[in-house]
Amino acid sequence: MKSAVVVFPGSNCDRDAFTTLRDVGLNPQFIWHGDSALPDGLDLIVLPGGFSYGDYLRCGAMAARSPVVQEVVKFANKGGHVIGICNGFQILAETGLVPGTLMRNRHLKFSCRNTNLRVEANDSAFLAGYKKGQVVNFPIAHAEGNYYADAEVLKRMNDNGQVALRYASPEGDIVPEANPNGAIENIAGITNEKKNVLGLMPHPERHAETELGGTDGRIMFEALLHTFAA
Repeated sequence: MKSAVVVFPGSNCDRDAFTTLRDVGLNPQFIWHGDSALPDGLDLIVLPGGFSYGDYLRCGAMAARSPVVQEVVKFANKGGHVIGICNGFQILAETGLVPGTLMRNRHLKFSCRNTNLRVEANDSAFLAGYKKGQVVNFPIAHAEGNYYADAEVLKRMNDNGQVALRYASPEGDIVPEANPNGAIENIAGITNEKKNVLGLMPHPERHAETELGGTDGRIMFEALLHTFAA
């Protein structure tokens, strides 16, 4: 099993992702944003959180046009597994690998706290370790996590089971009070139609060790390891 974490100018969660991938046995390496080719034999690519290119122009817009991301798009289109976390989700949306967009938080403030999430679909390699309807806890840290898609796209996503995670109460209820950023339908994470690309605003890699306050996120990476080892 081999994985890679793409590093952009302004990435600040690349080390967190790398450490988690290493600890579960996914043998990560770093890839620089300016590289024009991917290493051979990769099973997984992670686009980490942070503020790529200082969020100039629009969050994720400049990173989506970097040389290595063009190769990531090709990798995903061939069926390779890609996860975009926080800024990585924004980059995925900018490339069109996942539908919709991420806007400024409804309250126009940076939000940094733990959130409860309900698993809406577990038929992807990323979420296979969870039960459908299970409530998990991942931290968030973003100013532009307000997910939006129009009614037609939302219907298609819901029909296809592409909504992976929703912000929820501790009991698993999808209520406005659980929504930290104004995301439509409390959406916290989505997949593409083929379920090999996942974008999510919360940080599973920040809840992958007991010392960090929780291990719910580690299950995601262990599920990926199991998939690749099968």
